[in-house]
Amino acid sequence: MTRLDAEATETVERPVAGDAPRSLLLHAREVPLGGVRGMKVSRALPQRELPMVGAWCFLDRFGPQVTTMRVEPHPHIGLQTVTWPFAGQTRHRDAIGSDVVIARGQLNIMTSGAGISHSEYSVGDDPVETDALQLWVALPESRRHGEPGFERHVDLPIVDLGGGAAAVVLVGHFGEVSSPAVMHTPIVGAEVFVPAGTRVTLPLDPRWEHAIVGVDGAPLVVSDPAPVAVPANDLLYLGVGREGVEIAADTDATVFLLGGEPFEDDIVMWWNFVGRSHDEIVAAREDWEAGSPRFGHVVAHGDERIPAPPMPTVRLTRRRRRP
Repeated sequence: MTRLDAEATETVERPVAGDAPRSLLLHAREVPLGGVRGMKVSRALPQRELPMVGAWCFLDRFGPQVTTMRVEPHPHIGLQTVTWPFAGQTRHRDAIGSDVVIARGQLNIMTSGAGISHSEYSVGDDPVETDALQLWVALPESRRHGEPGFERHVDLPIVDLGGGAAAVVLVGHFGEVSSPAVMHTPIVGAEVFVPAGTRVTLPLDPRWEHAIVGVDGAPLVVSDPAPVAVPANDLLYLGVGREGVEIAADTDATVFLLGGEPFEDDIVMWWNFVGRSHDEIVAAREDWEAGSPRFGHVVAHGDERIPAPPMPTVRLTRRRRRP
């Protein structure tokens, strides 16, 4: 997914490994993607109070809605896209030759390295039901200058949490299992289903920071002195230092757990780029606008592409950790 709302990156503080457990509920904001599509997304990350959770730096939910998705070729640097559908089918095409359709239960991961471009279309010409999460993971220094890549997974591990509750482990490590997806930083991403009338405990690594995102139903996080309801698309930041979190549900509920080791570096994120400096972002934008081979050409596309927005009038600054 491309960002059509690029803005100057503000200097913000984010938690570090010495921080304590928290219960910070952050509301997703609705972001129009513009154009004739009239498509809107709910964005839970980044936020002023919380630019990252581990290496997770971006989280959109595009749906549930009936729409025609036409996201033309656009570039990325310094990140991995993680796409997890709930409903509908999306055709992904990219500059390294990938041309796949994904649906419920199928995971797409695209690694940009130093540069890649891709497009995303809903299947067919008519409006269709569309619902999915798309997340970005910032790449560490050891991988962000490398070659682009793409992988998909249809057989993901499932953890039985008891009482009918279960977690599908998309990426990283959860409990005693690991996803087959190739990631480049210690991380977890899992869809958790909690049946009505059930109370389950999710095991967490106390060295990592974590968050719970509401997907469906009315989940209640009950680990803290005051239970916290997590509405759909909102994000409850849990901080670090927790060995587990309890979730209860009066009706069937689904949440998404994301977390990981606090990221190794401060980042600059603007439009579709994750870098480390203003000048690096400027160079990537200029390369895209000039049609540089850095980003390749998306398979089965012509000249259509999304132009980069103008750079802001201020220098982009890193999203700083708190001292």
